[in-house]
Amino acid sequence: MTTRRNKKHRLWTKRAGPQKPDAPQPWAGNPLMGYVRAFLEWSEVHGFRPQGVVLRGKALNRFVAWCDERAIVRIQDITLPIIERYQQHLFHYRQKNGKPLSFTTQQLMLVPLKAFFKWAARERHILSNPASEIILPKKPVSLPRYVLSIAQVESVLNETDVSHPTGIRDRAMLEVLYSTGVRRTELASLGVTDWNRSGTLTVRQGKGGKDRVVPVGARAEAWLTRYVDDVRPELVTSQSGDTLFLTDYGEAFNKNRLGDLVRRYLDWAGITVPGSCHLFRHACATHMLENGADVRYIQVLLGHADITSTEIYTKVSITKLREIHAATHPARLVRVRRDQDGADTTHAADPREGLLTALEAEWEEDADDVAADALRARR
Repeated sequence: MTTRRNKKHRLWTKRAGPQKPDAPQPWAGNPLMGYVRAFLEWSEVHGFRPQGVVLRGKALNRFVAWCDERAIVRIQDITLPIIERYQQHLFHYRQKNGKPLSFTTQQLMLVPLKAFFKWAARERHILSNPASEIILPKKPVSLPRYVLSIAQVESVLNETDVSHPTGIRDRAMLEVLYSTGVRRTELASLGVTDWNRSGTLTVRQGKGGKDRVVPVGARAEAWLTRYVDDVRPELVTSQSGDTLFLTDYGEAFNKNRLGDLVRRYLDWAGITVPGSCHLFRHACATHMLENGADVRYIQVLLGHADITSTEIYTKVSITKLREIHAATHPARLVRVRRDQDGADTTHAADPREGLLTALEAEWEEDADDVAADALRARR
């Protein structure tokens, strides 16, 4: 057992090597790239989040590469039929694994294109917007394919070696993921001052650029306290700043490294389903729903402005949200009372398909983002 634990520790202390600079792409000299750079700068000036600007850049670079292969170099020559041909190209495109792009990815590629041509028409670079009549693919309505059971979550948490400082850190991160349902990028960007040590955590600039306050369960708070008081001071360097969760070298986790860490713990627990951090977000929402939480409270917890187009966003106070969280989240210090037959006396509510469908769409978007990053790294 000791050997296995030491092996785990060595995996985390292995530092990532230097990143190779991106090789110049053949389409980088296409005149269309001048318009793309101007559009991305305009996006930054008008307050778009850095991550959103990066996603716009990836989508437009892909479109310019497609145009360059067809000798299209003038923005004035791009018409609605050309954009429709590009949309068909995305639909028929096959990745290295033979799978098509999901409709979520196709939307991620086309929405920036619509915004780009709208900007180009407004700036008088073109007479009219050729993308105005593009019909975006409709995302299929589906429920989460993989939801961890409570027993599976507990088995992953128990894989951490809490006799070692990095094991305490990893346990605290996993507990926060499961307790709060935050996204991996939100977890990586948390600061020490975002946790007030009184049961709440402030998620700053979440998806959509919105801040929110979420409750932290008692068990997660206990591990978070142990990490901040006993472990983080050992990891802090001059480059750490206010970052809450630090690598062995005092750096902030990037999203891919955080995903790899969680994926390894899942593998050690014998859980082979796809995904990593987002599985805990799914589990948090699903388990609270099964324990009777109202979908509106989980909506606020996860930072969803809307679950479906027909439901109205309902604001709730953090006090009430904490009460619901404490009553329905299974990872708590006080156990649920059971009846004489050993059955949980908590009444389960039927899961709301709207919330779970939104979570599944997030899972697809997150998975496609990981695949895009991996593909970009191989180039």
